[in-house]
Amino acid sequence: QVQLVESGGGLVQPGGSLRLSCAASGFAFSLLAMRWVRQAPGKGLEWVSAVNDDGSVTQYAPSVNGRFTISRDNTKNMLYLQMNNLKSEDTAVYYCARANDDPRGQGTRVTVSS
Repeated sequence: QVQLVESGGGLVQPGGSLRLSCAASGFAFSLLAMRWVRQAPGKGLEWVSAVNDDGSVTQYAPSVNGRFTISRDNTKNMLYLQMNNLKSEDTAVYYCARANDDPRGQGTRVTVSS
């Protein structure tokens, strides 16, 4: 059974940082590309970032490029998203997902506000 459990969200001031984590189980994590998506209040899902199976190739949405860093630890079946210089428009629920799959977890809420 595929399980993806996100954590690390919270309330942070503009300009602050957070590190999101995603614990994966139930599938061959090290063989699959992974991604982060987010859903802002009242809006649809937005793709944020992706990483290939071994972590050597990463991609970012223009809105987060230069501020967010995606990474993974295949020895621990973990996916991460380091978010720096957060802005109010980054406020959303963040989900991790397999590259060609819908989010399956509950997500972790990030609120950027002063």
